[in-house]
Amino acid sequence: MRDRLRPVWCDHLSILRGKYLPQEKIGTGSTRFAQPCFAVHYDKDLIVDAPGTNCLEGLPDMTLSWQAQDIRPGWEPGVHMVTGDLTDRDGAPIRIAGRHALKTAIADWQKHGLTPKVGIELEAYAFVRGEDGSLQPYDTPGAHVYGGGPFNDPLGFTDAIWEAAEAAGFRLDLITTEYDAPQFEFTLAFDEALAAMDDLVMFRQLAREVAFRKGVILTFLPKPLFEKGGNGMHINLSFADGAGENALSQGEEGGIAGMTDLARGCIAGWMAHHKGLAALVAPSVNSYARLQPASMAGYWANWGVDHRGVTARVSGEGGKKARLEHRMADASANPYGAVAAVLQAARLGYEAGQALQAAETQDCFMGQDTETGVAASLSDALDDLEADSALVAAMGAEYCAHHVHMKRVEVDKTKDMTAEQARDFAIWFV
Repeated sequence: MRDRLRPVWCDHLSILRGKYLPQEKIGTGSTRFAQPCFAVHYDKDLIVDAPGTNCLEGLPDMTLSWQAQDIRPGWEPGVHMVTGDLTDRDGAPIRIAGRHALKTAIADWQKHGLTPKVGIELEAYAFVRGEDGSLQPYDTPGAHVYGGGPFNDPLGFTDAIWEAAEAAGFRLDLITTEYDAPQFEFTLAFDEALAAMDDLVMFRQLAREVAFRKGVILTFLPKPLFEKGGNGMHINLSFADGAGENALSQGEEGGIAGMTDLARGCIAGWMAHHKGLAALVAPSVNSYARLQPASMAGYWANWGVDHRGVTARVSGEGGKKARLEHRMADASANPYGAVAAVLQAARLGYEAGQALQAAETQDCFMGQDTETGVAASLSDALDDLEADSALVAAMGAEYCAHHVHMKRVEVDKTKDMTAEQARDFAIWFV
């Protein structure tokens, strides 16, 4: 078989969509997709009145364009991978696309002479198919946090993921087991924000496809097992200045004492826009089973130094390794859009010179009296987003209108479901 090209893009449901093209397409090029893909939900129902999708204007095509230098090795034999920019039939950017939102956020920060850099920690649970076809937790008889080897992964699917990722040119920082079994963490190396997120959406697909070939169903859904911990998508952030130095740090000292006013402003922005952010970075009905007090998942509007119980964790490392970690997001969010939202909320805080509230000094289980929690449901979180006019403007009115519309449809579709049925509504896709 001749080589093939697999151009892909990540949609509003965090699903990687694409197609296979013949060898002669491997190079600078483009291909078309139906723009109303942005109006489809997990149940494949077409929502014809979804804003920004042109469903009522003929269900037209949109174009995915790429450059030859962006083509990379894939993980299937003879298949090359690429992503790029989406434009409508008039050549204008698809403003409801998460990748466009991220490019806008990057450009907004570059006006300050700063280049955002991102590292992502992904958490996932592993399942296998039972004899009746149902999903059953992967049996890891001796699993423990920070484990390795056959007691933690009897089928060796994580080894297969690592080998495939290296062959495809991904840079992994680690793969390990999490506190709850059978939960795993995958961490990718820091990179400039757009490159990091292009890598992330492809790596996540690689991980799911390689695991599936080993008989394992890997899900990044925020709360697939209600009696166990949730899956987060932790966003680690720093900025490079014009000289390539880490703009968050003013020396080798770690923690907030070694951080610049930029860092303090970013955290203050996250605190100020905490409730509105939830709908963008934790945007599924299932997300709110994870976002609970005492969950170490970003429920409270709080921050701390080297503290896993807060939403904004300041690294204990200084100098080049100084970074901020936002812990609320999960992988039901479009990863580009989630990072864009975190960047925009940080920028709003920095530009406004917002004062930074006191650090969290209590344990991981109760917020301090002055702290605010996120909404109890996706429906209420969407209300909070619509009320946060500054964040909506920063993200783009079109992006937020489409997001709110599609997510209110999700609320409506799942309103009469049990928690388990609402989970299963999305589990095969996230």
